[in-house]
Amino acid sequence: MDWDKLRIFHAVADAGSLTHAGDVLHLSQSAVSRQIRALEESLETTLFHRHARGLILTEQGELLFDATQAMSKRLDAASARIRDTEEEVFGNLRVTTTIGFGSIWLAPRLRKLYANYPDLSIDLMLEERVLDLPMREADIAIRMKEPSQADLVRKRLMDIRMQLFASPAYIEANGMPRRMKDMTQHRLICQAQGATQVSAGAMLVRELMTYAVERTLTVNNYFGVLQSVVSDLGIGVLPDYLQQDFPQLVRVLPEVESNEVPVFLAFPEELRGSRRVQAFRDFVVEEVVAYRRARQIAAQ
Repeated sequence: MDWDKLRIFHAVADAGSLTHAGDVLHLSQSAVSRQIRALEESLETTLFHRHARGLILTEQGELLFDATQAMSKRLDAASARIRDTEEEVFGNLRVTTTIGFGSIWLAPRLRKLYANYPDLSIDLMLEERVLDLPMREADIAIRMKEPSQADLVRKRLMDIRMQLFASPAYIEANGMPRRMKDMTQHRLICQAQGATQVSAGAMLVRELMTYAVERTLTVNNYFGVLQSVVSDLGIGVLPDYLQQDFPQLVRVLPEVESNEVPVFLAFPEELRGSRRVQAFRDFVVEEVVAYRRARQIAAQ
């Protein structure tokens, strides 16, 4: 099978358009069209349904696209390993983590990483969906649970707990709850129970709701919960790691907290020798050590 034709097919399938694929490949639309027709003839099948809004893969096209997508990710991995040198850290590194951890804890600390490695580019993908590292949807991940895949290098970074926080202005205006049942007099800000979140956080919310809390504000990520709390809207269920960067927030009901949530860093075994991955891993570990040290000092 002609590799060049497969490359062109993959670009067309990804773009859904001959014109857009041609722009990416720097080929004319007619040249792209000829290559697709030639590939279809060699396979004796139709790969695309053509209509006014663009191209849609046929069943046979879907099968071929799955194969070319896997090939593309493997080639990207090989290219990344080839580009990594023993002395330099440069190029693009795709990092995925949750919206809350990425926006509240990780992103504000990246300045230090860039100071050490100015030629490194980070593609920070914040979403609750767990991306597939072996399939190269990302190079490295920070997850709120231990990864299940066997072919990943993993390191437990720290443990966090979900706790209750409010702004000083909110407490001054509404009073400080002393017992769990006092939460009925306050607005609870949290993620919706059906939203993707750490199970320990969902369990804490369910426990709070047993006290018939009627006023709530639900947000689909912890960064949104934090912004609502900072804006004096109520008492929020938030991860304890924010205390270091938001010392103005008031801990509410200090005896109330979730079970521990483990935080793991993971990356594919095939990237173990990557200088970019090593640099990012070392940076995160150093920041976690500094975070732990600061918490210990604050607790004294």
